[in-house]
Amino acid sequence: MKVAIPTYSGKVDDHFGHCENFMVYTTNDNKEIIHKEIIPSPNGCGCKSDIVEKLRNIGVKVMLAGNIGGGAVNKLSSNGIVVVRGCSGDIEKVLDEWLKGNIKDNGELCKEHEHHHDHNHQHSHEHGHHHEN
Repeated sequence: MKVAIPTYSGKVDDHFGHCENFMVYTTNDNKEIIHKEIIPSPNGCGCKSDIVEKLRNIGVKVMLAGNIGGGAVNKLSSNGIVVVRGCSGDIEKVLDEWLKGNIKDNGELCKEHEHHHDHNHQHSHEHGHHHEN
């Protein structure tokens, strides 16, 4: 299984959308790390960048994150990536604790920038088209 963690200086980054890198760990059936790679974070907010598609395309199934907004959670979930929120500290310790079943999603969304990240908005595109009979 592949697990991604947004990182900054070896720790879980407090904000998914502005992290330095994503560490992607591959684990085997015995929950042992068999491979790790660094995926540079794209410019811009995480939920508006192509990072979710990149992570999905390399087979990531779980995101262990600190704070993360609703737009990013929705995008990750719709791409088949399970989000575990509320993680903090050393990335390999967090991964180890999650593999042992000691870390669960805290269910909290980051509200820091939700006011200008409405990704579920609807627009009406009626422009007064006239139909002739």
